[in-house]
Amino acid sequence: MAVYSFKIPQNGISNGDPGASGENITVDRGMSRQSTHRVLTSKFGDGYEQRVLDGINTKNEQFSITLNNRTREEINKVARFLDNYAGKAFEFTITNHNADEVIKVVADSYNLVYIHTEIHSLQTTFRRVYEP
Repeated sequence: MAVYSFKIPQNGISNGDPGASGENITVDRGMSRQSTHRVLTSKFGDGYEQRVLDGINTKNEQFSITLNNRTREEINKVARFLDNYAGKAFEFTITNHNADEVIKVVADSYNLVYIHTEIHSLQTTFRRVYEP
């Protein structure tokens, strides 16, 4: 079964016990993934061109995710986590070519949608980063 989730560590929202287990948040179906490669191209006369990959990690990936119709508490917890991790990478587990892979991502922004008093939604884009 495919897995698309991220973990909010215990200390990801407050100054709780860093050794305690956190909470897994599974994203909704319909997540999209955009992949592009950084390629340097040199064009010469007569339509001739040369291409070479630019750098070590040339694959740029973005994941558009939504958390629709969730409780106010869950959405607020995710929003606090994204606020606390602004500019910092966190782990995102995806099923990639029939195997689970943990990658590092950042979320630069997010949107909150207030469906009802107790039901909210969150939309964001995770951008893959290559860090140890």
